[in-house]
Amino acid sequence: MISREPLNRKTHEIRPLSLELGYTRYAEGSVLVKAGNTHVLCNASVEESVPGWLKGTGKGWVTAEYSMLPRSTHTRSKRDREKVSGRTQEIQRLIGRALRSMVDLKALGERSVIVDCDVLQADGGTRTASITGACVALAMALSKLPGKIMVDTVAAISVGIKDGKVLVDLDYNEDSACEVDMNFVMTGTDKFVEVQGTAEREAFDKKQLDEMTSAASEAFKKIREVQFSALNKAGVEI
Repeated sequence: MISREPLNRKTHEIRPLSLELGYTRYAEGSVLVKAGNTHVLCNASVEESVPGWLKGTGKGWVTAEYSMLPRSTHTRSKRDREKVSGRTQEIQRLIGRALRSMVDLKALGERSVIVDCDVLQADGGTRTASITGACVALAMALSKLPGKIMVDTVAAISVGIKDGKVLVDLDYNEDSACEVDMNFVMTGTDKFVEVQGTAEREAFDKKQLDEMTSAASEAFKKIREVQFSALNKAGVEI
């Protein structure tokens, strides 16, 4: 019997999801995303320059930085001051790839947009919440620039198998106990950006993979509703 305390969620139900736009004062796009007890602040900043290897190409760049703030977890973690951990680098690259899938880099012109994702409180799914919130922060920033730059949306969700059951949007306790752990990143037009899957304790078959994929696709419908509702209230056209 699966018990999804403390929210008594169904197996394919996401945690309560909210997006607070304009959370900080100065960033071109700012969103506080809350997915259950995981809270991430996403700030998008526009710069009128590009990396050296893009100069003269007429194309822009979108990238991300990710950080777990001290005491975002049960014990205090050290700040990344001199060397960024391998985990942090991997997550930053994942967020960047996800965000570039929603942008016409040629239409952006020779500008860069940097999205900072700072985890204020972690309870599983920090990378997926970061992508979901960063999408909206980036959309806010792009809406302040001329032209049609945003071509799609993007979101992410975790899915796992615990005691043979497929669970969606894993919290920390579920994630640490799952036999299989997967992260799905998809665009608003139902295209995959990335699928990360690992058999933590037991290998899984194609039927289970298909079930996890279907569960993720259903979860994305709810996530997009929250994203679109927040952007519409802010007057940002998609």
